[in-house]
Amino acid sequence: MNGEGARRRDVTVADVAKAAKVSKAQAARALGNYGAVSDEVRERVLAAAEELSYRPNELARSMNTGKSHTIGVVVGDIENPHFGLATRGITDTAKKAGYNVILVNTDEDQAAEVDAVRVLLDKRVDGLIVAPASSVDTEHLQEVHRSGRPLVFIDRTAGDLQVETMAVDMARISREATQYLLDAGHRRIAFISTLTTDAPYTAGMPLESSQIADRLAGMRQAFLEAGLDFPEDLVRLNAGDADSIRSITREVLRGPDHATAVVASDGLIALGVVEAIQELGLSIPADVSFLMYDDFAWTRLTTPPLTVIAQPVYNMGVAAAKALIRQMEGLPPAAPAQFTATLVRRGSVGPRRPDGQPTTKEDLAATLN
Repeated sequence: MNGEGARRRDVTVADVAKAAKVSKAQAARALGNYGAVSDEVRERVLAAAEELSYRPNELARSMNTGKSHTIGVVVGDIENPHFGLATRGITDTAKKAGYNVILVNTDEDQAAEVDAVRVLLDKRVDGLIVAPASSVDTEHLQEVHRSGRPLVFIDRTAGDLQVETMAVDMARISREATQYLLDAGHRRIAFISTLTTDAPYTAGMPLESSQIADRLAGMRQAFLEAGLDFPEDLVRLNAGDADSIRSITREVLRGPDHATAVVASDGLIALGVVEAIQELGLSIPADVSFLMYDDFAWTRLTTPPLTVIAQPVYNMGVAAAKALIRQMEGLPPAAPAQFTATLVRRGSVGPRRPDGQPTTKEDLAATLN
């Protein structure tokens, strides 16, 4: 094979040094922007590097400087638009500050998260942003924290681990949303989540996700304040795929003691629930009221537009990146960031008649005026 067809050899620091007529050590210092080197030598080295299309070996440079200028991000489900927005906030902020981002998806699997953290540390990332898959099994995160490696949590906490965390007060907004449904007359309110458990939900059972635990705590508090029993039988977890979402939705909406309102814990579940409701020949909100977490463009385009709990997810990503960069650069922490979720009332929640029958169009119109 001739020279044109052969794979081009990567340009090395030695090649740049030879072209610039300087020592390899001088070239390395100029290219890595560390150590003493004259302006004249720096200019020659940079000119030679540009002429040769030199690309630095990031691993070698990180070994020399102790910095990779890379942030590791670990999230549970990149298919979920919630994490997509958070990641966009992280990457936009990191790029402006001169950092690259390595993103790892774990599918909310604890073992995958442990492996992801190990791989990112092996790649010498300067810091980690993690949405913990578990608030119970956190030993791998505790080890990162004890090592002094910069660490920030986003969306969730990890037990009692004292780490800067960018998240909203889920218990508060869940209580507010549940009270809204109770005020509309609903008592049988279903909650559907992807969270994986080995047994059906019962009060007091440990839950891996701090977010889901807080949402259920807020729901329970609203029922308690209203003097009502919380419908534990309508808390349905393990809705991990389209088939299970459809099956669970059909279960909670059938039978004599069926749910009259459904709360979806994320956008992906919401799509499956709405589809299942339509398959049952029911309408929103005349037959069943519906509320979901997170606000996306499509939620305003449905008929009716969906009532949602909007979270400042992009801003949480921005704040997580800023907090981590401050840690990595040895700066003191800023004031704790505060994030507020908002109940956006649209058209998917309607009143429920005391007799348990679906509402009429006249009843719905009266509540919207």
